[in-house]
Amino acid sequence: MGIPQPAFYIMKCEQSAPPGMPKPSCVTPQTQDLFQHLAQAIMKEGIMGTVQPIRTSCMNRCSAGPIMLVEPGHTMYAGLTKEKIDRIITEHIIGGSVVEEYVIDQEMWDTAISPADMKKQMGR
Repeated sequence: MGIPQPAFYIMKCEQSAPPGMPKPSCVTPQTQDLFQHLAQAIMKEGIMGTVQPIRTSCMNRCSAGPIMLVEPGHTMYAGLTKEKIDRIITEHIIGGSVVEEYVIDQEMWDTAISPADMKKQMGR
């Protein structure tokens, strides 16, 4: 029997824009410890072996940040706080129910488009 793959991957945007940049940043002095909080919450629950937190760069949803993407399920959570992360871990990751009120607005995260369909739309 091999080493089991994670049941969940949680990708947390860790992009920090330099001062004066026009777009907001998912990491600010007020939110810089959210990834550490996420990892500690997973460890505290004893589920680190089956839930993999991953630091990512920009996922192009800056105005909704701080954000994180949970896979499988393609669920993006927005406006994160430590309290929201705790609830997502408890209700979604452990309990199996998406925390709908924290999910990014559909206007910013609509249904995926396949690469083949994107090429058709671009006329290539």
